[in-house]
Amino acid sequence: MLTYSLEDRGGVPLYEYLYRRIRDDILSGKLTVGQRLPSKRALAEHLRLSVITVEGAYQQLEAEGYVYTLPRRGVFVSLVERPPAPAPQTPLPPAAPRPQWRLDLGSNQTDADRFPVATWARLTRQVLSEGGAALLSPVPAQGLPALRQAIAEDLRDFKGMSVSPEQIVVGAGAEYLYLLLAQLLSGAVFALEDPGYPKIRQVYRKSGQRCVPVPLDSQGLDLAALTASGAAVAHISPSHHYPTGIVTSIGRRHALLRWAERTGGTVIEDDYDSEFRFSGRPIPTLQSIDGGGRVIYMNTFSQTISPAMRLGFMVLPPRLLERYRRELDFYACTVPALEQHVLSRFLSGGHYEQHLSRMRKEYRARRAAVLDAFRKSPFADRITISEQGAGLHFLLRLDTDRSDAALRRRAEALGVRLSFLSAFAAEPPPDFAHTLVVNYAGLAPERLEEAMAALAEVFAEA
Repeated sequence: MLTYSLEDRGGVPLYEYLYRRIRDDILSGKLTVGQRLPSKRALAEHLRLSVITVEGAYQQLEAEGYVYTLPRRGVFVSLVERPPAPAPQTPLPPAAPRPQWRLDLGSNQTDADRFPVATWARLTRQVLSEGGAALLSPVPAQGLPALRQAIAEDLRDFKGMSVSPEQIVVGAGAEYLYLLLAQLLSGAVFALEDPGYPKIRQVYRKSGQRCVPVPLDSQGLDLAALTASGAAVAHISPSHHYPTGIVTSIGRRHALLRWAERTGGTVIEDDYDSEFRFSGRPIPTLQSIDGGGRVIYMNTFSQTISPAMRLGFMVLPPRLLERYRRELDFYACTVPALEQHVLSRFLSGGHYEQHLSRMRKEYRARRAAVLDAFRKSPFADRITISEQGAGLHFLLRLDTDRSDAALRRRAEALGVRLSFLSAFAAEPPPDFAHTLVVNYAGLAPERLEEAMAALAEVFAEA
């Protein structure tokens, strides 16, 4: 008869404690394959337990496959493979802590302190109080209809784009949308700007797509190199290229559309930080002059609101929308319903445009102050600045004999994070050397003197 001490079970329920003891005996071989266990009533009497307790333990053992029941014959031990001996426990290394930079000019994050948190909180409370069951209902695969409508209206009012909410697909940031596009356009060769945002290349390649780097000239993506590449998809950022700042000319835009029509190709217009243009009129989007349905437009709210808001969208032309719905609409929308409801009100209520207007003013002043600080710095005679009056970064070329790697090591040793143009190129040419990509959005005016002093240390004797 099975005998167990039940006094040491702690807070474990009786049935579970009995189940564990019998399970351990089976795994250790103390109870052998085919051995008949005592009847529920007999074991209950022996251990002075209720029959219900024993029955609960037996049911759990049978559910997990440790025992089986034969009608009118009883409960028997099953054939169970013994688990391997546990491997020695080795401590896992902790995740590397994020560096705490004295000065960070490599991050392209915006100034979160300027976001209207009170307005966002008020809209969130409204949604929570009025939302009811709608907040717990599944969101359509392409995103909340109210949000897609608000995005379509924003594109119409501020970018001159006439798009239907049905063309819009909402997703958790640009990288997720890149993954969808890799599947939607699977098998095509992707032409990527060189230099360009490294994550685009990384995501497409990890998705199994063949990517070819295509250089830029002063007007945008080089058409001759694009044609020679054999690509069927061109991923570009024509309104304000990152990191060079090049704005694709209207002539080159029309030439890209002709290339797409002639080859049956597709252009992905990645409208990165085009909202922050500080001189001249806004540049019309490529999608707005596309008459052949060859352009996929995409944008995110990472730069305009916060990188923490993993919410982006793309606008598919009708021919690709049909394919998307046929092949990819099994994916659930990756953005939480609450966030979508709040953002739709933030857009439709005019709060987003008010926020952008304030931020344009703030960043225009900040950009001017940063450029002035560089031009008056101790190293001003050794730098050349290239900027287009747009975006949240500019290029700075340093007159030095040191390599980019040596400059980076020296900067990091002094607690300064720098970003180099050569790191953005698949095949960096020699003239990219010693060129920094200066992301100034997080550089507050009151820290400019400290920043110039830190850079003077980095550039000393360089």
